Formats: sequence, C-alpha cells, structure tokens
Amino acid sequence: MSVHQSSEKARPSAVAWVVLVAAFGGFLFGFDTAVINGAVGPIQDLFGLSEFMIGFTVSSALLGCILGAWGGGSLADRMGRVRAMVFAAALFFISAIGSGLAFGAVDLIAWRVVGGIGVGMASVIAPAYIAEVSPSRLRGRLGSLWQMAIVVGIFSAAVSNAAISHVAGGAAEQLWWGMDAWRWMFMIEALPALLYGLLALSIPESPRYLVSRGRDDDAAVVLRDIVGLGSDEAIHTKIAEVRKTINLEARQRIRDLISRGHVLPIVWVGLGLAVFQQFVGINVIFYYSNTLWQSVGIPEDQSFLIQVITTLLNIAGTIIGILIVDRVGRRIPLLIGSAGMTIGLGTMAVAFSQAVVTTDAAGEEVVGLPGAWGVVALIAANVFVLFFAATWGPFMWVLLGEMFPNRIRAVALGVTAAANWAANFVISTVFPSMAEASLVFAYGFYAVSALISLVFVALWVPETKGRELEDMGDGTLRPTRK
Repeated sequence: MSVHQSSEKARPSAVAWVVLVAAFGGFLFGFDTAVINGAVGPIQDLFGLSEFMIGFTVSSALLGCILGAWGGGSLADRMGRVRAMVFAAALFFISAIGSGLAFGAVDLIAWRVVGGIGVGMASVIAPAYIAEVSPSRLRGRLGSLWQMAIVVGIFSAAVSNAAISHVAGGAAEQLWWGMDAWRWMFMIEALPALLYGLLALSIPESPRYLVSRGRDDDAAVVLRDIVGLGSDEAIHTKIAEVRKTINLEARQRIRDLISRGHVLPIVWVGLGLAVFQQFVGINVIFYYSNTLWQSVGIPEDQSFLIQVITTLLNIAGTIIGILIVDRVGRRIPLLIGSAGMTIGLGTMAVAFSQAVVTTDAAGEEVVGLPGAWGVVALIAANVFVLFFAATWGPFMWVLLGEMFPNRIRAVALGVTAAANWAANFVISTVFPSMAEASLVFAYGFYAVSALISLVFVALWVPETKGRELEDMGDGTLRPTRK
C-alpha cells in the first residue's frame, strides 16, 4: 500500500461538499444545453427563421463550448479553479437573462454563445477540480457525480420547460409580466447560476493550483483536511508529485501529437470516439425532440411529457454506467451500446418511413404515424437513449482521460474534447434541414454511424480497465487490449 493510501483520512462531509459544489457546474451544463428544446418552435415562428437558421441558432451555444473547452483549462491555471467557476457561473447568469430578453435571432445567438463558453469552461474545470481534491480510493465514484449532474440538469430543464408551458398553456403563450413562456424557460436558469457562483466561493482552492503558485502551505491544508493525507510525509510526497506533473504538462504542445509526420494512432482513436459519440445524434433528442414529435402528429403537451420521460431514462442509464464501468470494463459495454443504439435508431428510421399526410377539419395538412408506429418510434427512441446513457455517454470521457500516454495526455484531451463539441455543432446545425428533407434519412444516418462505431470499437479501441496511467505506451502503437 502506498504512503498516500495508508494515510488517507478524509472527512466524508468535507469531501462531499466540495465535490457537490463543483459538480453543480455539470447541472448547469446539462440545463443550459437542453433548455432550448422547449423554445425551438416559438423562436422559429417569432423570428421567421429558415430550417438552417433555426439549426444554427440552437447549436450556436456549441461554438462557445468549443472556445470555453479550449481555453478553460489555461484560464483556470491562471486565475484558479474556484474563481474560474465563479466566472463560468456569471456567464451562465448573463446568458440566461440575455436569451430570455432576446429581440432577434442575432442577439439570441450571441447570448447562447456566451452561455456556451460557460458550458465549455465547466466541462474542463469541474472534472479537473474534482479529481484534484478527491481521495484516490474515491476518485472514480466522486468523478462520476459530474456526469450524473449533467443528466440531472438535462432532466431538470425538461421538467422546467414542461411546467412553464403547462402554466402558460403553450410555449408561445404569454406568462408573467406579459412575456412569452419560452423566454421564462431561459431566464429561470439565472437562479441556479447565481447559486452556483455563491456556492463556489465556499470551497477551497485546488491543491494543484496552490502548488503551481508556490503556496505549498495552503496546499498542505487542503491535502490534509479534504483529500485526507494524514501524515507530513504523505503531504510532502504528494506536493512533489504534483509539481513534477505540472512541469510535464507545461511542456506539452500540439506538435507532440505528431510523430514522423503522422498523427499518433492513439490520438486518431480518441478523435474517433469523440466524433462517433455525437454522430449517433444523441443531442438531437435533447435539443429538438419536442419539435420532432410534434412534426409527426404528437400534441405539444405530450411532447413535453415525452421529453421528461426520456431524460429520466437518461439518468437511469447513467446510473447503470457508473455501476458497471469499474466491473465490466470499457470495451464490452461500448460494443453493446453501439449494437443497442443501431437497433433503436434503425427502428426509428423504419417507423418514420410509415408517416402519412392527412387533412384536418380546417383543411390543413397534418403528418402522423399510423397505427402502432407512433408507439414503436417512441420506444425505439428511448431504447437508443438508454443504451447511449449506459455506455457511450460516460465511457467516452473515461477512456479519453485514461488511454493517452502521460507525455501527451493534457493536450490530447483538449484536442479530442474540442472535436467532440465541433461534431455536436455539426450534427445539431444540420438536423432541421435533414429532417425537413427526410426523417428517414436523418435517423438512417445516425443508425449507420452507430453501426460503424461498433466496428470502430471492435478494431481499434483499447481496454483501459485495471491499467496504470503510466502503462499506456508512447502513443505510436495502440495499447494492448485486455
């Protein structure tokens, strides 16, 4: 047993508090990215947006996410993890109010980009902080709270949207102070954003940041009281290890990902995981499901209820993933997840191919799924979400954090995270245009992507369960699978 492990005597209440506060950024992450789902239809109608422009408006936040993820780590290194969290909370607050008061598509896009920067920052700052303050024996479980907070945030946005729409009688109807309900869907986020900023001020700075600023005594206090290193020897050893790692990461550059003129194979694997996680269309469900179900004849109030149920399954699937990740490994669940997603998405494509157009009493054309096909589509969509949430949702991030060699881990993780946001932006932007052309084509594309992801995992993705981070090779060859 190592010196660190034998000396860990962290106070559970102290550890739990700082981790929960940091993970609250994940709640806002999920809420901010999903809240627009309930407002897509009214925004498109009010501002007269084309299919491409509504897609760009919805996905514009992801441009901010790319910027926030790319620069969030270096910003946190300069100003500290806690102050960076407060800054991200301020961006969430400003975006919530600005989006709710938007007077056109241009300023709405701008406010969504501001919120996206906050999301991107939170996506790199909070997980890093949690890892830095968690006792080693609890790091896996405490780190998983980040993913759980995200899916709870997505669920909360669905519940909030449904409640506001119900009270107003529709997302486009007026609610309090003469403002449309969809505006309140955005502005309600200001409350948890304000709470996040205030709570962040109550937690200690990361020992890693303190060491980087030469504040070893302050770092020792956090390592003793939060991380639980009980002896001076363990604390001094840990501080020395942190300083060594900081020096290693400071020397990492993008060019380190290239060897002999070629991108390292393990980096290609990471990029593949990041892109496939989005190309299966998971965020289409969370960004557009209300308008999707309404487009095939399901009433608005029922579409909001469906979104709530779907986000509940998302939470259930994430819990399953947390329970199996350290028991089963990474590769086998990813393979099963790809297979399940292929079946769910393929079934949705078949169901949408059965859609028929009828004429209502007012003489307007109405699209619907006849017979049992509506139920089939709903079940298939939720099967897809469940398989994704239990596997590809959390496991991709686990693999990206584990499989890169130490000498490139920081820079490789930044590049692959940015690729994930970029893929999310592409899929989210083009969905309305794809759906207008053919829902069968859209979900057929996602199904094919899921099938290709199965082959990709089988051929190239390594198993990292039970392996030390120092045993990941040099990146020139694919790590041995177990």
